[in-house]
Amino acid sequence: MAVKTAAALAAALAFVTAAGAAERAFTLASTTSLEHSGLLRSLLPRFEATTAIRVRVLSVGTGQALELARRGDADAVLVHAPALETVFVAEGWGIERRPVLRNDFVLVGPAADPARVAQTRDAAEALRRIWRAEAPFVSRADRSGTHYAELELWRAAGVAIEREKGPWYRQTGSGMGPALNTAAGLGAYVLADGATWASFRNRGSLALLLEGDPRLQNHYSIILVNPTRHPHVRADEARTFARWLVSAEGQAAIAAFAANGERPFRP
Repeated sequence: MAVKTAAALAAALAFVTAAGAAERAFTLASTTSLEHSGLLRSLLPRFEATTAIRVRVLSVGTGQALELARRGDADAVLVHAPALETVFVAEGWGIERRPVLRNDFVLVGPAADPARVAQTRDAAEALRRIWRAEAPFVSRADRSGTHYAELELWRAAGVAIEREKGPWYRQTGSGMGPALNTAAGLGAYVLADGATWASFRNRGSLALLLEGDPRLQNHYSIILVNPTRHPHVRADEARTFARWLVSAEGQAAIAAFAANGERPFRP
C-alpha cells in the first residue's frame, strides 16, 4: 500500500511539474512590421524550442504596445520608436531596455513617380516633392513607430502636415501590410519598413523609390515591464527572451532571416 501511495505521489508530482513547465509563458506586445515581415514567425519557434517558454504576441503599433504595457497587459514590448521608449523607461513603466536589431525604412510609390521622388536621395526632400505635387500619400496614422518616423520626416521637410494635409493625404489607421495594400490600390506613396516591403507580394504598380538616407534607419529595442508597477507580470520569462534575443544564438537567427531572398534585418 505504501509503495502504491509513493508511486501515486510521484506521478502527481511529475504531473504538477510538467503542468508548471507547460505554463511557462509571457505576453509580448510587438509591432505589426515584425509580424507582417515574418521575423517573429521565424524567431519564436527557435526560442520556444530552446527554453520551453511560450510567447503570446500582441501585434500592434508601437504606441499601442507601450500603452498595453502601461496597463500591465503585456510583460515586455519589442518596439521601434526611441523617443517614446526613452519616456516609457524614464516614467518607470519599463526596465532593462536592450537594442536588439535594426533595418531601414523605405519610400515606395507608383513606378511612374509623378512627384519625382526617385530623383533625390534625401527623404525630407522626397516628402516635400510629394506635398508640392499633392500626389497621393498613405499614412498609417496608427501611433506606430513607422507613423512617428513619418511625422519626424514631415517636420524635417518643413511641412506642418496636420495643417497642410488635404484629400491627397490618406490616413488608414492600420498596420503596415494593410497600408501597403491601400497604397497599391491607390497608386500612392507610402513610408514602409524595408522588411515588410521585402515580403509584400501585392505590389501592383508600386516600386521602391528611395532608400539609404541615414534618417531612414530603424532601430528596435526590447523593454521589460517594470514588476514594481505591475507585480503580476512574467518578468523571469520575459527576461529570458530578452537575453536570448541579444545572445549569439538570437542574433544569428535575426541575421539569417530572409524574405523573398533578402535579409532585411541586421543584429
